Amino acid sequence: MDKKNALRAGALAAGTTLMMLLMTSPALAISRDDGDDPGPGLSVIDTLGLYVAAPILLFAVIAGLVMVLDKSDKNLGRGKAG
Repeated sequence: MDKKNALRAGALAAGTTLMMLLMTSPALAISRDDGDDPGPGLSVIDTLGLYVAAPILLFAVIAGLVMVLDKSDKNLGRGKAG
């Protein structure tokens, strides 16, 4: 019975995905829309800065703030006996 349920679930997922793909319209990026006014493209340096360097910098700032502002006990793992 377990194989039958897995096969049924797989067929349902595949059928749903296929129907969604068939019903969506193409992007038609070749033809321009009214009011479409794209700006200039990004250079390689701009792209790397925006999508690589900025998230890493933001992560480092947040992690640094968490470490600096951490007010927990610094003696974790050590007993408080005597």
